[in-house]
Amino acid sequence: MFGLFDGIFNGISIGAVLLIAALGLAIIFGLMGVINLAHGELMMLGAYTTYVVQLAFRPLGEPLFSLYIFVAVVAAFIVAALVGLALERGVIRYLYGRPLETLLATWGVSLILRQFVRSVSGAMAISIAVFCLLFFGALWVLRKRSDWASMQKKAIAILLPLSLAIAGGSGFLLNQVPILARLWFSTRNVDVTAPAWLRGGIPFGISQLPYTRLFIIALTVLCLIGIYWFLNRSVWGLRIRSVTQNRDMSACLGIPTAQVDALTFALGSGLAGVAGCAVSLLGSVGPNLGTNYIVDSFMVVVVGGVGKLVGSIVAALVIGTLNYLIGSGTIAIILGGSGVEFLQPLVGFFTFFATASMAKVMVFVLIIAFLQVRPAGLFPQKGRSVEA
Repeated sequence: MFGLFDGIFNGISIGAVLLIAALGLAIIFGLMGVINLAHGELMMLGAYTTYVVQLAFRPLGEPLFSLYIFVAVVAAFIVAALVGLALERGVIRYLYGRPLETLLATWGVSLILRQFVRSVSGAMAISIAVFCLLFFGALWVLRKRSDWASMQKKAIAILLPLSLAIAGGSGFLLNQVPILARLWFSTRNVDVTAPAWLRGGIPFGISQLPYTRLFIIALTVLCLIGIYWFLNRSVWGLRIRSVTQNRDMSACLGIPTAQVDALTFALGSGLAGVAGCAVSLLGSVGPNLGTNYIVDSFMVVVVGGVGKLVGSIVAALVIGTLNYLIGSGTIAIILGGSGVEFLQPLVGFFTFFATASMAKVMVFVLIIAFLQVRPAGLFPQKGRSVEA
């Protein structure tokens, strides 16, 4: 009995992480129809931000170190949101209405972000800052000229290679300094130490409810309340819902759809960063962290129904719980201990799938079977825009 309870509780905590990540995907895909394959890497950036904040707070000692997690949540949201905003402004905005190109572009961005984390050093960071200052600073100055429209292409053709050359040269020179050439993260995994008040758990019979997983569930609830309030009570939330329902009419009414797109992408990316912060408390952080969650997050969006908050909640909890119960062997143990003879063949079946990778295979098969019955998910969209 307690084994089943432990499995359900751990599955719900995993589902809570999936839900935070899937919320961002649901908002982005529901509004813009963009399949963002770099969403997992935004989670990774949130996890690494948590690690960096932890290192910054460690010299301060207790009790300040125990408070770093609150700063890390905010910092992870901001970092991921800024990267998402840059991605939308620099790549996605030129590919709206072209899903295949968007999918390939975001996949390329995910590879770049992964390699960036492996290779980043002080020299690289400074050279990137130099490039941004020269290129975007020059563009910002030139945009004030009255003849900017006529000289835009020529200016970019000159500024881009020039800025790259200066930044590349400065990076090469700085790389000769050992302290600047040292890699920040490299390919190795790093560990995030939970604050003292998150260690241990609440006794429950012969089991224990870890404080870390309770914190993740509480963080998910706060994110849900915040997103619900923002979408239903704020001016920009109203604009987002308006553009989601009818983009053309919203534009005719004066709603700045381009700004709405940028804000929505930043918000969804920021939620991915928060999910990465939560994931860092469950295990080590590495460059491939996002790949472990991106497929499950997409499945949550598809099963729950695109753009449906309630559907995402139900789907995340169900998928997370099933993954854990099957992958940990809890179902096989419960069936084996039941003593019922005709259930014994199922014990071998679930024992075969009692690994993390095989559990995902079984859950995907169940999802495919479910989508054959309800292809639009648990809570399909309704209205004229869907029928059209």
